[in-house]
Amino acid sequence: MTTYFLFGKYCVDSLKKANSKRTAQAYKLIQKLGGKIKSVHALLGENDIIIQAELPGTKAALKASLGLTRLTGIGFTTSEAVPVSEFDKIVK
Repeated sequence: MTTYFLFGKYCVDSLKKANSKRTAQAYKLIQKLGGKIKSVHALLGENDIIIQAELPGTKAALKASLGLTRLTGIGFTTSEAVPVSEFDKIVK
């Protein structure tokens, strides 16, 4: 499994529709793609929400990003994360 961070920006309509039912649907979507949400946080600043998810690969991450946008109306930017221990090996 690979870790991905999904950075979201609300629009007016997506914020109006925010609720716990939609959050549960987002968790189910990630599970359906073979993944798991590790954490979700509301943010102050450039992004409004961040999701840390483990997914089986790039195609699943793309499907998750698109699926969450369709489900929530939130625009997502998705980044693959590499543990620092692995990064250190790469740059060595």
